[in-house]
Amino acid sequence: MNRLAIFPATLFFAISSLAQPTQKPPLHGKNWMAITGKPLAAAAGAMIFQRGGNAVDAACAMLAATCTMWDVLSWGGETQALIYNPKTKKVIAINALGVAPSGATAEFYKSKGYEFPPEYGPLAAVTPGTVGGLCYMLANYGTMSLKEVLSPAMELAAGYPIEAQTANSMESKRNKDWLMQWPYSKKVFYPHLGEKREAPEPGEIFVQKDLLETLKKMVTAEQDALKKKKSRKDAIMAAYDRFYKGDIAKEFVRGCQEQGGLITMEDLAKWKPIEEEPLHVNYKGIDVYKLQQWTQGPMLLQSLNILENFDLKAMGYNSSKYIHTIYQTMSMTFADRDFYYGDPYFPPEEPMKGLLSKDYAKQRAAQIKWDMNDPNIGPGDPYPFEGKTNPYPDLLKQRNAGGDGNRNFVPVHDSTIAFNDMDYMDRMWRGTTSVEAADKEGWVVSITPSGGWLPACIAGHTGVGMSQRFQSFVLDKIINPFNVVEPGKRPRVTLTPTLALKDGKPFLSWAVQGGDTQDQNLLQCFLNVVEFGMTIQQACEAANINTNQLWLSLGGSKTNDRRPRPGEILVSNTTKEDVKNELIKMGYKVTAGNRTSGPINAIYFDWKHGSFWGGSSNNGEDYGIGW
Repeated sequence: MNRLAIFPATLFFAISSLAQPTQKPPLHGKNWMAITGKPLAAAAGAMIFQRGGNAVDAACAMLAATCTMWDVLSWGGETQALIYNPKTKKVIAINALGVAPSGATAEFYKSKGYEFPPEYGPLAAVTPGTVGGLCYMLANYGTMSLKEVLSPAMELAAGYPIEAQTANSMESKRNKDWLMQWPYSKKVFYPHLGEKREAPEPGEIFVQKDLLETLKKMVTAEQDALKKKKSRKDAIMAAYDRFYKGDIAKEFVRGCQEQGGLITMEDLAKWKPIEEEPLHVNYKGIDVYKLQQWTQGPMLLQSLNILENFDLKAMGYNSSKYIHTIYQTMSMTFADRDFYYGDPYFPPEEPMKGLLSKDYAKQRAAQIKWDMNDPNIGPGDPYPFEGKTNPYPDLLKQRNAGGDGNRNFVPVHDSTIAFNDMDYMDRMWRGTTSVEAADKEGWVVSITPSGGWLPACIAGHTGVGMSQRFQSFVLDKIINPFNVVEPGKRPRVTLTPTLALKDGKPFLSWAVQGGDTQDQNLLQCFLNVVEFGMTIQQACEAANINTNQLWLSLGGSKTNDRRPRPGEILVSNTTKEDVKNELIKMGYKVTAGNRTSGPINAIYFDWKHGSFWGGSSNNGEDYGIGW
């Protein structure tokens, strides 16, 4: 039997010095590495690697397993990935985000009293993307059959010992109040109706018969196609067609519409995953890649362009000046994200060339106030930096001068610190998992899948939880003219895997869960490695800061639920008192806590020794296996 290097992710810790050892050891591997949000799901990736699969095969197996285990996502959610192809030596992007269904207009939601789309239920659903994304990646870049890759997930659906985190989430009053409203969710999540505890107990074998049947139908479609001498790729896409156009689709749509949803058969049939060119910038010789502006990913790239103008290392790790610089930079790039990012397949075209211009970054860097937090930071105007005129000068002026959609508005409830507001922080950190995989042939995969988390509304007898990603749209142009809902459009999401190359070779692959905090944490993790020389495990565990000076992308259907909260900052409780006092003098509202990041998962490529370093932070249940 092969001896696998395994580590858990169960302790809570934040390093206070670079010399201090980490709570979890770094993971090392020579042949492959698999890291994701659940121990059993990481084991699924290891199983595929041990059977001869490549990193894409293993990543697909981990994605399927995490969806089956409800690791803050399910099969009806969305998948977004970056893949390094060693054959072409290029990074490619996979857009498997669902779209707004037919009839989903801003007017429709406003007529129901919403200021933002709802958080949960059938009206929060975009079309499912994860199934299509998985099939596309596997068909085009994997080596194995769908049957092989889905085998671990199907075993899990047939019954696995459920962990306490998920079981107790089902039983929590907050989720139960929602789930009991939806008959198909009630059937799946509460096998003990009428008893004192209606959800499964931790360790109980949790069975999902409907989901297992759905996965079997997909595999059957693939195997039938192979018997007809179809190619491996065409056979996988036959399974895809059964989900999006066949009997699975019919039951999904029936169950969705029965419960008040808008998704139609035409919506499912017309949707397709898209392979794209990623966006990237160079930071001190390192090429950093993110997905396009339908995610928040370019915000990290903009931040790196601004920060390149400063000597961060000389400031000192998490000194008051360093924290202030990071906070002000992120305030600027979040302001741009909140106003300019949206679906690139809908007009008008987002000004990404200008936003990622080094000259625009220098202009923004020069606007930083060094003595105080600036609560009035708004979106800039990147259009001159690509030789164009801003199509929304009046909206931009209104945003930067006041008005209903102004990000600088400070609501009355800011008298309390939001980082002590658990409902607010749930919206801040909500959902998502991450999948990281690499192999000795050079394939690298970074995925941030999400959607359909608890409390998920299951669509009919499919066992598939519907996405809640519709809530990331806006209903008014004043907030973001590029992200107003339209049928067939993708919402601007927080989901944001990352890859970096150095000297044309993979350098770092990393991702994290946690809503609007994702690129905050990923930015600081990267700087921890590049500027402060941390190992990848130290960087994953290191104390970060979180800002609330942004429009929330998730949660709450009223404007006040989403408004920016300027100056609010979360720091680690290991932060020195003099640093916290200096920040308070600079106008920050400081809260200290044990947790300042979602669980970051990462792979560092050690070309000197020909090996991988794996990192997984000490928040959550994330887990890695290397060989």
